[in-house]
Amino acid sequence: MKRLLLALCLSLVAKFGFAITPYSLGSKLAAADLATQLTAVETKLKEAGFTVVGRHTPKGLAQSASLVVTDAALLEALRGVGGSSIAAAGIRVGVQADGTVSYTNPGYWHRAFVRSKFASVEAASNAVADKLKKALGEGKPMGGDVPADDLATYRYMFGMERFDSDNSLVATHASFDEALATVRNNLDKKVADTAKVYEVVMPERKSAVLGVAMNNADSGEGWWVNKIDGSAYVAALPYEIFIVDNKVYALYARFRIALGWPELGMGQFMRIINAPNAIQDIMTKVASKP
Repeated sequence: MKRLLLALCLSLVAKFGFAITPYSLGSKLAAADLATQLTAVETKLKEAGFTVVGRHTPKGLAQSASLVVTDAALLEALRGVGGSSIAAAGIRVGVQADGTVSYTNPGYWHRAFVRSKFASVEAASNAVADKLKKALGEGKPMGGDVPADDLATYRYMFGMERFDSDNSLVATHASFDEALATVRNNLDKKVADTAKVYEVVMPERKSAVLGVAMNNADSGEGWWVNKIDGSAYVAALPYEIFIVDNKVYALYARFRIALGWPELGMGQFMRIINAPNAIQDIMTKVASKP
């Protein structure tokens, strides 16, 4: 009978898959100021073989910051997939002034961003997860959970956006080069109170992703993250804008924020009901010619 019950449980797991969380806690750092904490984490990540491509201190979240790194094997796997998979190039690590360290769970984010072609990057994604654990420590999962099999077509609830929803397209240009130059120039000029955090470009695939700091006090990250009491998940930031061929995309916030904070209830999301349109407006300005 015990064997029969075990077999039944295993068959149910196989049928319905498993739940997966967006973040993991790392080992807590010794007390220090935030800049010192960031430097310590940067050193650990570099020693583990990651390349640090960006440092982000969101305006309005004074005690929180994130680092963005890349991994050579993961980039090679994403290069093989091409297209919108470029959005998955940045690996984010959250750092808080009290010494708390968190990092994105590659299996969660890569399933959501690479979607139906996740199998092509799964080995590289698993290797990144192992490197993060060794570099930063393996703590408890955090941030809520989503069934792994649902992430390729994830949406928060019926009628809301998915990764490939039409309203994620924010600009179309004559060419990839023009699209990239426009986004770079606008971020350099701090259009709409933005700034560039990182960039990864694959010119041979005509694709690129750039991290965007949204610094406006009324519509930027600090405003909406504080409204949902979400600073513990600073590893969700920065928001990315990505280019495929001549088109520029920014994942619509009813998808992107829900993906980063899946455990939040509808009442909490209602506090930032204006955020999706505000973010889309910011990203459209970043993506468009003056």
